[in-house]
Amino acid sequence: MELPDIDSLIKELVFKASRSGGKGGQNVNKVSSKIELHFSIQESRVLTDEQKERMLKKLSTKLSDDGVLRVVSSEERSQLDNKRKALEKFRKLVISAFAERKRRVATKATRASKEKRLQEKKRTSEIKKLRKL
Repeated sequence: MELPDIDSLIKELVFKASRSGGKGGQNVNKVSSKIELHFSIQESRVLTDEQKERMLKKLSTKLSDDGVLRVVSSEERSQLDNKRKALEKFRKLVISAFAERKRRVATKATRASKEKRLQEKKRTSEIKKLRKL
């Protein structure tokens, strides 16, 4: 499945600024530097139905009850820097939702690993036999 155009998705985002806690002294108490980014997957006009379904499935742990993806950034002291960080987090989430996982190739245990395991079992068995004496 192809990755949607992230730049056009950004146009559908809703940003909300609020005061953030933590370091910053008086700046924290006066300035709304915390950014919340909201993206409603169901209401998106850019995503196809298959893309919406995939995002809902892959990002299910990060969605609210009504299917809204919420990304928060409050690490920086400035609102603009937090907005950049939130956008970067959003980009990474979208890319990860559409990334194809590599299939695991099953491999056989080597002869040496089998022999090592059997030797370890024999050693353990001997230790337990000695305990009984």
